[in-house]
Amino acid sequence: MAPCAHAEDAQVVVIGVAGPLTGESANLGKDSEAGARLAVDELNHSGLSIDGKKITLKLQSEDDAADPRTATQVAQRLVDGHVSAVIGHVNSGCSIPASKIYNDAGIPELSPASSNPAYTAQGFKTTFRLIASDAQQAPAIADFARKTLKVKTVAIVDDATAYGQGLATEFEKRAKELGINVLSHDETNTKAVDFRAILTKIKAEKPDAIVYGGVDATGGPLARQARQLGIASKIVGGDGLCSTRMAQLAGDAAGDVYCTEGGRAIEKMNGGATFNASFKQRYGDAPQVFAPFSYEAVYVLADAMKRANSTQPDKILAVLPATNYSGLLGVLAFDAHGNVRDGTVSVYSFRNSRKTLIEEVGL
Repeated sequence: MAPCAHAEDAQVVVIGVAGPLTGESANLGKDSEAGARLAVDELNHSGLSIDGKKITLKLQSEDDAADPRTATQVAQRLVDGHVSAVIGHVNSGCSIPASKIYNDAGIPELSPASSNPAYTAQGFKTTFRLIASDAQQAPAIADFARKTLKVKTVAIVDDATAYGQGLATEFEKRAKELGINVLSHDETNTKAVDFRAILTKIKAEKPDAIVYGGVDATGGPLARQARQLGIASKIVGGDGLCSTRMAQLAGDAAGDVYCTEGGRAIEKMNGGATFNASFKQRYGDAPQVFAPFSYEAVYVLADAMKRANSTQPDKILAVLPATNYSGLLGVLAFDAHGNVRDGTVSVYSFRNSRKTLIEEVGL
């Protein structure tokens, strides 16, 4: 009697995920990784077949520590690991140098968080992002500051990273168009813990708002120290400040903080409540900022594999530009440069230490 036939073992397809898992921005990187892992687990549970073969997705997670040099090393490891695509990086300052390595290897990179316009302006066919760029997000911040907060004067501070500088520069352009008087523009760094010298100078300028280009690890202490110095200015920033941890870092000053995210709020997303519940059940806490976008990036990638009928990077790249995927973020499509089209910017404040949606701005 012939032996019983057994189904072929599933083909393992490796997807890279890259972001800061250590250091000051670790909460943002772990949040992004968690979203991607949740999507991978769901797809593996439901079953994924490509070209008639069962596929099992596997994450190769790498820590770039929010450092550009480390990011290029991470990118090379992922290329050497023969990943089909990369979900990442989180920081623009990491995505930009890493993107050349992925481009040279022909591997698609879908960033859930990198917002600096330069990321998708290099002419690479491998770069995509699932959030609004700073060229879209920063004008929305400026418009909100002028129209809703009635801001007429601002002092700008950035953290000297590609993300922070990009956001601050784009904000300044739009602010001047709106007639907002930019009183000063100072630079700090990602390791700073004492902002009193900059804030003392700003206090004398008496701006209506301080615009901060940076992330929560430094933005929280800046807001807290501004309150301690008796500065009454609002603190305004981008998605780097929009984590659930921001309220803890800013302390009593959290109520002075307004921030934006380059996408829809979870409560406004298609199936957002289900995603939020699944995330909390899996990880015991709410998403920080980028988890929904890394989660969706995995599903967009799986959709591209199905349409390409292949898990090979070159075949995936051939169909990614024509993406028209309906999922958690709504209907997602990319423009000719890999930027998300027809996006939304969400504006938040921190009320009673809770991150609270104020309004949405269509792009």
